[in-house]
Amino acid sequence: MKIAVFSSKPYDRHSLEQCNTPFGHELTFFEPRLSPETVALARGFPGLCIFVNDACNAAVIADLAQHGVRIIATRSAGYNQIDLAAAKRHNILVARVPAYSPNAVSEFTVALMLTLGRKTHKAYNRSREFNFEIAGLEGFELRDKTIGVFGTGKIGQMVIKNLSGFGCRILAYDKFPNEAVKQYATYVDGPTFAREADIITLHCPLTPETRHILNEETLPYLKDGVFIVNTSRGVLLDTAKTIHFLKSGKIGLLAIDVYEEEADYFYRDLSDKVPTNDELARLLTFPNVLVTSHMAFLTDHALRNIAEITLGNFAEFERTGQCSNQITE
Repeated sequence: MKIAVFSSKPYDRHSLEQCNTPFGHELTFFEPRLSPETVALARGFPGLCIFVNDACNAAVIADLAQHGVRIIATRSAGYNQIDLAAAKRHNILVARVPAYSPNAVSEFTVALMLTLGRKTHKAYNRSREFNFEIAGLEGFELRDKTIGVFGTGKIGQMVIKNLSGFGCRILAYDKFPNEAVKQYATYVDGPTFAREADIITLHCPLTPETRHILNEETLPYLKDGVFIVNTSRGVLLDTAKTIHFLKSGKIGLLAIDVYEEEADYFYRDLSDKVPTNDELARLLTFPNVLVTSHMAFLTDHALRNIAEITLGNFAEFERTGQCSNQITE
């Protein structure tokens, strides 16, 4: 199949080309993300491959349909960047990668906890300047903490399993408890979860119900000085309110790999630009905040899985007109 690949970075090209031999697709790579301004690049391609920050809204989909696109496959598990209703109206199939490597995201989540908890990022910067003073680098041990895992899908389950080796107390919250999780964690109700968790890590999908789930109303119920980790979806946090509670000390530590307005910033080198997003710039000034650029998935293992499943989605659609990983809701 002839496929246009948007938001393609060198690692995307490498993994997709490396895995394409058995499929034989004709891949054309475009570095820009998909938007109303770049949608013309996709004209004439029956297959469209996108990523998390591509703007696949109703207007874009209407243009795609008019110019021959029959399938949109996202190289991600999440698909909130795609207007599914518009795709259905235009008879365009939408597919995703349901799970590529839950362990990749899980390990990164734990890495963020350890980095902020032991201040290794600050120690690294000091050593680079030949400063080997350790005063001010006191940290904590995970075994002394109660960690709350919000969402126990594939990634949440792996986070719990990986955390279990540290000897910490683990609480879990999910509307649909999983029996396998109970081996390592205790499911509790929302108030207990909020009241007892020293560290809260978010692993739930973005839905109308979870949008800004941590906001002005919910954050006060958390422990004073709570440590929040978000490697899931940026919009789970209300950024303005998060900044307010960082300033008050209610939030003691914050580690985020996602940001609710990340589409205009992440995956780009803006080091020579003046910051234009005041909230993101403010977050980066806090000494107790760690921001990374939506890279929790970025391992060789995960990239290989993403490429194989994505290319397989196109092949299955080309062969049958359907796809086992299509999104039907």
